[in-house]
Amino acid sequence: MAAVDVEDESILASIFKDSFPDSWRDNPDFAAYLSELSSFGVDKLSREPERLSEERAQILQQTRELAFSNYQTFIRTADCTEHIYRDFGRVESSVSSLLDKLPGFGEKCRGFMKEAEEIGLSRRMNSLTLNRHTEILEILEIPQLMDTCVRNGYYEEALELAAYVRRLEKKHASLPVIQGIVQEVRQSTQLMLNQLLQQLRSNSQLPVCLRVIGYLRRMDVFTEAELRVKFLQARSAWLHSILAAIPEDDVYFHITKTIEACRVHLFDIITQYRAIFADEDPLLPATGGQVAVNEGAIFHGWVVQKVAEFLETLEQDLQRGVGGRLDSLLGQCMYFGLSFSRVGADFRGQLADMFQRVAADTFHKAVQEALDKFQEDMNLYTLIALPSMLGRTIPPVTPSVQPGTLQPPMSLLDFQPLACFLNNVLTAFNDLRLCCPIGLAQDITRCLEDVLKLVTKQVVAFHRAEESAFSGREKELFVQFCCAYAEDLLPFLNRCLQVLFPPAQLALVLGVSATQLHRYDSLGCIDLTEVLQPLAFVLPQRETLPSLLPELEISAKLGPPSSDTTQTELVTAPAPEDSESSLTEADKGTVQDEFPLE
Repeated sequence: MAAVDVEDESILASIFKDSFPDSWRDNPDFAAYLSELSSFGVDKLSREPERLSEERAQILQQTRELAFSNYQTFIRTADCTEHIYRDFGRVESSVSSLLDKLPGFGEKCRGFMKEAEEIGLSRRMNSLTLNRHTEILEILEIPQLMDTCVRNGYYEEALELAAYVRRLEKKHASLPVIQGIVQEVRQSTQLMLNQLLQQLRSNSQLPVCLRVIGYLRRMDVFTEAELRVKFLQARSAWLHSILAAIPEDDVYFHITKTIEACRVHLFDIITQYRAIFADEDPLLPATGGQVAVNEGAIFHGWVVQKVAEFLETLEQDLQRGVGGRLDSLLGQCMYFGLSFSRVGADFRGQLADMFQRVAADTFHKAVQEALDKFQEDMNLYTLIALPSMLGRTIPPVTPSVQPGTLQPPMSLLDFQPLACFLNNVLTAFNDLRLCCPIGLAQDITRCLEDVLKLVTKQVVAFHRAEESAFSGREKELFVQFCCAYAEDLLPFLNRCLQVLFPPAQLALVLGVSATQLHRYDSLGCIDLTEVLQPLAFVLPQRETLPSLLPELEISAKLGPPSSDTTQTELVTAPAPEDSESSLTEADKGTVQDEFPLE
């Protein structure tokens, strides 16, 4: 039935006002009755309330009769309804509880399904693992096998295992097991690298070096240039360990052993390097944007460094002093340089300046000591008239020495300071003669000339200090002292210089004649005029001075000292018991070493 329209709504509002509930508006029975009611006439409409009252009373009567006749059924229906309501309540609560548990149950089911799938996959993997157990076990044992091979020195097998592991890594880089195996194998490879380099740091011969370098090349951890540097570094470390083991207490022993070790082992290292590495084409083309490396320069730089280190050690030991064995060291060093010339590393040209400098320093020190001793002697010296003038009364003794040997002036025995000074200078000459480079001629001459000038000043100072107290005899003895110094000692020292530096040899080196050497100052000859100039007021004026530089036949070459050369001695005169002498007991013995002219 149609719902109440707008017109009926207005009629209802005017008739009933607000006396009926709003729920009736939507009741179809109400709308139908209202439609029917609106169709009644006035009479029927006026009787309608009465009819409704009668119908209502009739319905109530029927309801009472029905309730009276069926009250038991109503009671049972109420009880049943109550039970049903309670049952529905329980069902509803159970359903609500079930609905609450259903999401968790669903999650559990999904988890169960996932675990079931994982278990199934794991079962399949276990089955596959069981079928491939032998192959898997071999792969898992690779790190242990690699470590065993490395520690036992089976490098060939270790390299094969490392190559196999690299192939595995390329195929299965994402597998954690393979990553672990690769990491352990790399550790063993690093251990093998250290062992191979350690072999190069030991006393390894050429076959061992060849085998080790072959292994290093197969490991492919160094470029060719880096491999050369590593080889040279390792061999250098071994050589340094040998040199460091040489005791340094004895300087001569240390330097001779150093020369021998460097000569033998450096030559071996160079031979090994040239046998292992080829430098025919040292300039390699640049690849991959890298800078071209001159691999030949690596070896050249290393050789230069080793030679420089040896020369530095040699110079340090020479500065510490090797006594009178400088010539022996020079011979060994020259032989060392000669052996290196066969490998293109001749360094003999660098030895000349070093030994020349050491020889000059040694001579300078010796003559300085001679000067200091002369000054001490002059401070204690007293002019004493010896009873027999020992130097003049001793008959000349024919020397039983080789022809050409210089005999020191015996007249100097009368003057102890001059004799001791000459002995000390001759000792310096003898030490210098063992290693006397011709290039030291000017330096030695100037050094000796400067010392003699200081000696002259000391004599002049002695005269000034003692002149006021001189007696007539003492003045005569002082003049004799100065004459012995000027006419005997100085010319003799000039002849010694000509023995050390023969004029013919100097002229040959300079490219001039021997008669023109006087043009060069301080070259193998002392300027006597300049040295004696402060003593000019004391020395007697003579009409004809004896030649201070007698002509000597001197060989052009100064050879090595002879072992059977007779020793020439200066002996100071023993003072009589009743005379006052300032000579010490040490001055009364032998004070002169050999100084032969060969």
